[in-house]
Amino acid sequence: MHLNSMAIHPDKYPPGAASYPFNLAIFRRPVTISFETPITIFIGENGSGKSTLLEALARKCGIHIWQETERRRFGNNPYEDKFDQYISIAWNGDPVQGSFFGSSIFLDFARFLDEWAAASPAILDYFGGQSLLTQSHGQSMMSFFRSRYSRKGVYFLDEPETALSPKTQLDMLSLLETMASDGHAQFFLATHSPILLACRDATIYSFDGSRIEPIRYENTEHYRIFREFMNRPKA
Repeated sequence: MHLNSMAIHPDKYPPGAASYPFNLAIFRRPVTISFETPITIFIGENGSGKSTLLEALARKCGIHIWQETERRRFGNNPYEDKFDQYISIAWNGDPVQGSFFGSSIFLDFARFLDEWAAASPAILDYFGGQSLLTQSHGQSMMSFFRSRYSRKGVYFLDEPETALSPKTQLDMLSLLETMASDGHAQFFLATHSPILLACRDATIYSFDGSRIEPIRYENTEHYRIFREFMNRPKA
């Protein structure tokens, strides 16, 4: 593992902090999470804090999170994207580089990449030699994944299944398992996909209770719901 563990420190929260994410029960007590497998998966309902912790981990690792131009918001929360200030991490040796993937910002990245390629076409060689915009959304994401994750690093993915068909999710599952098995890449995912949750030897953490706790794949609600649905006879 490149990253051994992380800890949440509620005693360091800003005075009077009562807004998201500080108001979540799972973040109101000290927590230490060990990373003992090359793939760690966070699951939970929307708003449970899984994506917030994923982003905080990425920032704590010094990884830039690509964002479109900042827009004004009503009732802006100044601490929402600063949760990394209240966690600590432990590396196994020297820190390594990596990246953060979010499906909501991928299209913006692909557009900027096309602009860069207009001036320097060779940059597309890194992404399979083809513009990401000339492929389907799912194909372009897989081209990005294959190129990016072939290098040593720690990688964070927030709901990568959003634009992937079930078949392409199986391709993604195989890619994650292959890249993680040779020891050069470590992955952290937040996902709702029961296919990606089936990653071999992954550790799954549930955010749906009052604590962040490990859970077996077969005990997840995702697995149970899809199993019941697939076993349901057609009307």
